[in-house]
Amino acid sequence: MLRIITQQAEAQIELRRICDRTSQDQIIHKEATVREVLQTVKRQGDKALLHYTEEFDQQLLSPEQLRVSGSELDAAYQQVSKELLDAIGLARKQIEAFHRQRVPKSWVQFGDDEVVLGKRYTPVDCAGLYVPGGRACYPSTVLMNAIPAKVAKVPRIVMVTPPGPGKAINPAVLVAAQEAGVQEIYRVGGAQAIAALAYGTETIPKVDVITGPGNIYVTLAKKLVYGTVGIDSLAGPSEVLIIADKAANPVHIAADLLAQAEHDPMAAAILLTTEAQLAKQVQREVERQLQDHPRRLLTEKAIAHYGLIVIVDSLTDAAELSNEFAPEHLELEIAEPWELLEKIRHAGAIFLGNSTPEAVGDYLAGPNHTLPTSGAARYASALGVETFMKHSSLIQYSSTALNKMAGAIQALAQAEGLPSHADSVRLRTEGDLGD
Repeated sequence: MLRIITQQAEAQIELRRICDRTSQDQIIHKEATVREVLQTVKRQGDKALLHYTEEFDQQLLSPEQLRVSGSELDAAYQQVSKELLDAIGLARKQIEAFHRQRVPKSWVQFGDDEVVLGKRYTPVDCAGLYVPGGRACYPSTVLMNAIPAKVAKVPRIVMVTPPGPGKAINPAVLVAAQEAGVQEIYRVGGAQAIAALAYGTETIPKVDVITGPGNIYVTLAKKLVYGTVGIDSLAGPSEVLIIADKAANPVHIAADLLAQAEHDPMAAAILLTTEAQLAKQVQREVERQLQDHPRRLLTEKAIAHYGLIVIVDSLTDAAELSNEFAPEHLELEIAEPWELLEKIRHAGAIFLGNSTPEAVGDYLAGPNHTLPTSGAARYASALGVETFMKHSSLIQYSSTALNKMAGAIQALAQAEGLPSHADSVRLRTEGDLGD
């Protein structure tokens, strides 16, 4: 049953426990396995990919079968309904429109004495997208990762996803990839797929940045290859925190909590409310909606371990608790959500009002659904166009400007014990004494 607590001190302890649910103790023994997979793929390339795909996914592939063929991509369109195809198309348009607003602009500033300063943005050469798969189907993840890369004008986009029964990739995933502009798709998953993207194999190219969520092995692999390549984030189990007042509907809140809990047994579903009666109504409604839930076993486990209702004295108190937790998804199901927004400092995505369930953001509102988890919203942001770009500083000094700044530059260089730094300026401003 979803627990209800009323003491703020106890709430803080429980929220910290939930935030720390992916502690180092739970992953340390998995890291050795991941390191071995990474090094084996680095040494053996495709041979290792085929071995691990057989071992972990129970699918026997030949090297030629690693890449999804053009005929498979064409056939995928015949296997999805028109309704789904239309929904994918609508989501693509919405996501692309949003991310086009996020493209960073290069700029140049002309200052005194012909000093020119600026910043130049360019895309990476190759991006690798990881899409969870096997028996699951996540076309929305394809769109959320691929579209920002396309908007950033990345020249080459590579997608990896684990094969399901019969070596198949879900047709909805293949259609979403093509709609988003991805044509290079490989049927490999897990830590071995991350290794292939990071180091390259005979078949799969080395990329510059890897994005996309996965299980703990995928997350650890991304952590370990960071530095060799860039990554988007280290995503943990999903989470939602809802702040509700008397204007909220308990049936809707219960559905939103379950929508998060059904992701994973470690997903977190939290309600902060000023209304004791609402808390009890939500508690009962969660139990009712769970009765015939298709994913009841894992959803109940998430609710039992990482579900929570906290009754608070005020919405301000709720905002403070939320800021301490820094949720991935924050729903403000209150009468005046924009008023409370000023008090919210940390959240991956904020959903305002009673008609904005988190599912809207998951699929087609436009903002990215790849968000910081486990408190990372204190310092991190959603995946976006910027993830696939980097910037170079632009600096040009005239001789006049260099002469004016020469003394200060030399003083700083000498203070740091770097005489050639000072000389590189002195010889330009005083002339080469060896002439």
